[in-house]
Amino acid sequence: MDTKKFVQLFGEVLAPDTARVKAATATLKADYYPHPQSLSILLQLLVSDESTSLRQLAASQARSLVSKHWKTLPDGQKPTIRQHLLERTLSEEQQLVRHGAARVITAIAKIDLNNGQWLDLFDTLVQAAGSRTPRHREVGTYVLFTTIEAIGEDLTAKVPQLLELFGKTINDPQSAEVKINSMLALSRIAILLDADEDAASISKIESLIPQMVGVLKQAIDAEDEDRTTQSFEVFQTLLGCDSSVLNKHFKDLVQFMTNIAADTDAEEDARTQALSFLMQCVRFKKLRIQGMKVGEQLTLKCLEIITEMGDEDAADEEVTTGRSALALIDVLAESLPPSQVVVPLLHNLGAYVNSPDPDRRKAGLLALGTCVEGAPDFINTQLHEILPLVLRLFNDDDDKVRRAALDTIMRLAEDLAEDLGKEHAKLIPALVKHLDTAIRQASGSDDKKNIDAIKACCNALDTLSEGLDADTVKEYLPELVPRLSRLFTHPDFKIKAAAIGALGAIGASAEAAFTPYFEQTMNSLSDYVQIKDSEEELDLRCTTCDAMGAMASAVGAKAFQRYVRPLMQATEEGLHLDHPKLRETSFLFWGNMAKVYKDEFKPFLEGVVKAIFDSLESEESELEVELGEEGADLAGKEVTIAGKKVKVAAFSEDELAAASDIEDLDGMEDDASDDSDWDDLTAVTAVAQEKEIAVEVVGDILTHATQPYIPYIEKTVEVILPLTEHSYEGVRRAAIGTLYRLYAAVWGLQPEEIQKWEPGLPLKQKPTDEVAKLGEIITTSTLSVWGDEEDRATVTDLNRNIAATLNLTGPSLISSPKTLTPISETLVALLTRKHPCQTDFSTLTSPGSSNSPDEDLDPGALESSEYDWLVIDTALDVLVSLAHVLGPTFAEFYKLVEKTLFRFASGSEAYERSTAVGVLAECIRSMDVAVTPHTAPLFKVLMHRLNDEDAGTKSNAVFAVGLLIATSQDDKEIQRHFNTVLAKLEPMLQEDGARLKDNAAGCAARMAVKYEDKVPLGAVVPALVGVLPLKEDFEENEPVWGCVVRLYSAGEPTILGLTPRLLPILEQVLGEPQEQLNEKTREQVVEMVRFIHGKQPQMVGEYPGLVAVARGG
Repeated sequence: MDTKKFVQLFGEVLAPDTARVKAATATLKADYYPHPQSLSILLQLLVSDESTSLRQLAASQARSLVSKHWKTLPDGQKPTIRQHLLERTLSEEQQLVRHGAARVITAIAKIDLNNGQWLDLFDTLVQAAGSRTPRHREVGTYVLFTTIEAIGEDLTAKVPQLLELFGKTINDPQSAEVKINSMLALSRIAILLDADEDAASISKIESLIPQMVGVLKQAIDAEDEDRTTQSFEVFQTLLGCDSSVLNKHFKDLVQFMTNIAADTDAEEDARTQALSFLMQCVRFKKLRIQGMKVGEQLTLKCLEIITEMGDEDAADEEVTTGRSALALIDVLAESLPPSQVVVPLLHNLGAYVNSPDPDRRKAGLLALGTCVEGAPDFINTQLHEILPLVLRLFNDDDDKVRRAALDTIMRLAEDLAEDLGKEHAKLIPALVKHLDTAIRQASGSDDKKNIDAIKACCNALDTLSEGLDADTVKEYLPELVPRLSRLFTHPDFKIKAAAIGALGAIGASAEAAFTPYFEQTMNSLSDYVQIKDSEEELDLRCTTCDAMGAMASAVGAKAFQRYVRPLMQATEEGLHLDHPKLRETSFLFWGNMAKVYKDEFKPFLEGVVKAIFDSLESEESELEVELGEEGADLAGKEVTIAGKKVKVAAFSEDELAAASDIEDLDGMEDDASDDSDWDDLTAVTAVAQEKEIAVEVVGDILTHATQPYIPYIEKTVEVILPLTEHSYEGVRRAAIGTLYRLYAAVWGLQPEEIQKWEPGLPLKQKPTDEVAKLGEIITTSTLSVWGDEEDRATVTDLNRNIAATLNLTGPSLISSPKTLTPISETLVALLTRKHPCQTDFSTLTSPGSSNSPDEDLDPGALESSEYDWLVIDTALDVLVSLAHVLGPTFAEFYKLVEKTLFRFASGSEAYERSTAVGVLAECIRSMDVAVTPHTAPLFKVLMHRLNDEDAGTKSNAVFAVGLLIATSQDDKEIQRHFNTVLAKLEPMLQEDGARLKDNAAGCAARMAVKYEDKVPLGAVVPALVGVLPLKEDFEENEPVWGCVVRLYSAGEPTILGLTPRLLPILEQVLGEPQEQLNEKTREQVVEMVRFIHGKQPQMVGEYPGLVAVARGG
């Protein structure tokens, strides 16, 4: 190889002429890099006296070629190369070159050490790290760090020696770089350690945490941005290591980071990174954070930090301290119970929203809005106090306060649409007023303030309308439709889209009332379903198609008929316009059409199914990307981003410097800040998101157009089944849901006599062979996912799907003996908070580790966040469904969960007690007489709950007690509590709310039916009739009217004497709504009316409705 020519070409890469750079790059890659000698020359350049930029580039390229050519270099040359490389690196003045050379040393060492060569390297590096010369210590510690990073597993025997070394170098008196290198190396060692296998090393690293904190503090005080970032990254890494590493100092570390975040004199970058660390603490150490009870402190610190935002828009993506504080509040609200986040926030909110300082008013609103998604149920209980202050600030004198109030309204509407919709009379006029003001004041395309306000008002109307019923929306159509329609021609594309989206949502909520506006709206929008000349136009086309699909559901099949074919053609074209969102829009539109046209959608099915299956079967190959600084914290890792496994390789420091003005010779982009790699990730994300939508749409189509979909069922199972194990949780979730929808749809195609299942095993009615086989395939695939799934939302959805399918299809889905075992194991794990989706690093401490306060954390004893409880709540839905379909045979299963249910029923949170007692009631009902052995412990729990301060819990308890008395055969235990229960019923029959009257009436009726001789009918029957007709819980009409009819048939004097009071009640319960009485109870009541009419026709004659019933009308 011509060395001179190589060096000349290599130098050309640094030329300022792009053409020369490209030509030189092409020649080097084609003619020189394939040969081993190229590596030798690059290494010579690296240790030469050439320019810094040339040696920097040589290090970058040599590192990439080591794996290809080092083994083929002559063995006789290698000792000299190693020696020169080490010597030159130890004396190198330029840090970027020094670090680049260190990476080359590591690459060579990785090969040599595996081959039993360069065995003295380790000792040489240790010696350098302990040298009296700062430069040598810097190189020694850095190369040790990179070596541990590359081949740490092979150095485990050296860990004690390394820890001893870094325990000294982290306190280096002269070099900040040595300290940082020591921290980086310690973090890499921590990754390798397990407390079970090396408790001593864990303890050593743990003892060095204060020194690491000191290094971070020094970097912050020195305003050294690079070293500050590296130090924060070390602590982020340690969060993911064995929890014993940080346990002893964790509380102090959280406090330290909180202080940094709140320090207004600190650099913004340091503060945002401190907030980021705290977010990761809450995610990875949620139980520990909760146990420390620091949620309130963190929340209030964040609230104060948010006041610094000034005119910042909370929706912008640029990372600032204020936005990071909002993000932390979001994580806190989602992860911790309301008592630690939302409650203290609301207690302190008044000082902010009532402050004369608009920045504080804005902060209060933004913090409040950010909490809604994480704790919607609790926020809903406070809505009567929250909404007035939000509406007051919606009319604030300050623009940013008004915008924050609008954002808060939108967040409330997103999660509490129905409840917020009840306040429509206040909200919609206010939104219209602000919309009109913004439209009137807008001065042009550069008027960001008013343009943003118009969009925000439209978006708020869009979101709010989803919680309104058709009659309510109807009264607002005359003022909303014209206003929004005028915005369709606004020059700003985003305003167009916001207005179109809002009108689509309003139309969908208005249902048939939207029909008078339908034709004109469709004509106004018709051009937008064809536009495709720019990204903005394609985005608008998406919104328009979505809106038209929503309007179709409002006006119905007949009114929409003439638009179907053109829109199906337009959406099919949308698949080929290289716009991921438009592809999703097409799929969603097809799903809407299937909902509207049902089996009449058949003509389009073949093309629709093919397009969707093409999407679902598209390839997602592995991708390696190099992201430079943006990927530094992911370097060397394989991560999953929206369904794609991506291997991330960050630029080394030398490559970062070189990439700014040098074209990389291995095909990396010219500029380290180039977004093309991120674009690749965006495309990957879009593929997975498209599959998620596509799978959901398959479920919509097969549910609503089941009969014509039959030919595609086998292929659907074949395509979707593998997606239950997709790497992106959104696809897994959608695939599992669609499979259960498929089973439900196919179940409905069976003969009616098979669909009418009876509880219990073995099956009394067996499904067809095809349905049974489908059920086996679905349960086999999804139950394995259910037990191992780490994503909380996926488990929650799976719980809902299993519960709903069992309720519809009965026990056939679980009739196999091999099915009930995994179901029971997973349910027990979920209810005891030991499922993989409920664990965090706080629960993974090794039992033998030292200083492990996390060991004392009992997840079951801690309060739940709303998201955490949702997993348990839906698991309880599965339990109730199992009880429902198994009937008395559920008694064996019940033994596994009884203690857990009792613990929930005695918990500190009202929603836990209420839910658990309700579940106990359903279990009692399903087990029937098989509940008898459990009578005493059930009474013990339920009798306490009859005195509960929470009305919902007390209501469920009286319902459960009534069922227990009615079904259990343990008369002795029942008699022990009988009179006490009767005494407690009397005041309950006078209490309003929470279905308490109705459930108390049901309990009294059950007691009177089973133990007529022990119930003082003269007192109980008038009280029972006094609460009729039932208003809240029509289900209890069955035992109540069953009791009344029974007593009437027996000629019981008290009930006969109450006939005049009963007649108007009878007329009401036999009228509307029809669902007051089930079919069996209605027949009994009708017979009773006829009996009374036969005995006392004149008295009955005063009630025309009853006369008609008596005469068979």
